[in-house]
Amino acid sequence: MGMSVSHKLGSFNGGIVMLSNQRLQNTIEGLKGITRIDFCVLDTDGKVLANTFPETKNLRDEVVSFVSSPADSQVIKGNQYFKIYDDHLVEYVLLVNGGGDDVYMVGKIAAFQIQNLLVAYKERFDKDNFIKNLLLDNLLLVDIYNRAQKLHIDIESRRVIFIIETKGEKDNSALDKMRNHLGTKSKDFVTAVDEKNIIVVKELEAGDGVNELDKIANNIYDLLSDGDDDVIVAYGTVVNDIKEVSRSYKEAKLALDVGKIFFSDRKIIVYSALGIGRLIYQLPIPLCKMFIREIFEGKSPDNFDSETLATINKFFENNLNVSETSRQLYIHRNTLVYRLDKLQKSTGLDLRVFEDAIAFKIALMVVKYMKYMEALEY
Repeated sequence: MGMSVSHKLGSFNGGIVMLSNQRLQNTIEGLKGITRIDFCVLDTDGKVLANTFPETKNLRDEVVSFVSSPADSQVIKGNQYFKIYDDHLVEYVLLVNGGGDDVYMVGKIAAFQIQNLLVAYKERFDKDNFIKNLLLDNLLLVDIYNRAQKLHIDIESRRVIFIIETKGEKDNSALDKMRNHLGTKSKDFVTAVDEKNIIVVKELEAGDGVNELDKIANNIYDLLSDGDDDVIVAYGTVVNDIKEVSRSYKEAKLALDVGKIFFSDRKIIVYSALGIGRLIYQLPIPLCKMFIREIFEGKSPDNFDSETLATINKFFENNLNVSETSRQLYIHRNTLVYRLDKLQKSTGLDLRVFEDAIAFKIALMVVKYMKYMEALEY
């Protein structure tokens, strides 16, 4: 028998929350394992959503008749029917195989269990909806405090936002992994506002600082990376009020973007340690082009061969130390000096001079930024 993927649980602010048929199926299979009684969950049109019967005949007429009746439970053709409500409206119909007091009692328990499932999922949805709107700055200040109070979310806890980008589109298994890792009792929230990123709103202890944040980020990376390099974790600064959570989110998002441009070798990116990349990322592209023309006089670092680029990068890594750079490149000191002289002739910049080295380093970063922004346009 085919079953649809999910069933509407209800809506909030235009959103739809889905209670999966698999969750219903697992629930009634668990109940059958205890009671040895078969169950079937249907929507109000008689469509089967989950069942433990070998076969279920067309029950539409019985279900529609029962839903329109004033009774909460009823025996029809030897089976017990129960209504399951969502905000006083019938959301599901539960069919229990057989009649008698024992079957009735089991049916009442099963209906109560599914009712609680509805309530739990609605609460989770309402919180998730609130957190998403909070992150995206879609709420007025008074709404933030009122909604947080109604949902029993602490207003003044210390929190920080972690954004996890997985390769390609957001992986639902990664979302579930993260939620399971934090546990149902956690005061943290795991959500997503786009197709690529998982967002963790992490509540911190009073004394948690840089070391604890780094440890949390590494734990998240280890949990989701599965040994490959397709996961990046970025996080913002700690905020002390729930209204500031969106700021930490924006910081984490900026850190993720800046990190992908300038720190491609890093898997954990911290907003408070972006360095000069933070400034370059906010430059307008026309200004960047003007700067590159000024520094390289119409040329581009893209035109440098791989040997020259490797020499430049190693020279910067070694703080402009000629001896150490030549040693690490396994070349004679004079060979390195020759390469630097050649570069000076072609660009007018001597990397052994501090000011020229700074200009060159910034120019390389600006080119990286321009290439990244151009790729986003395509």
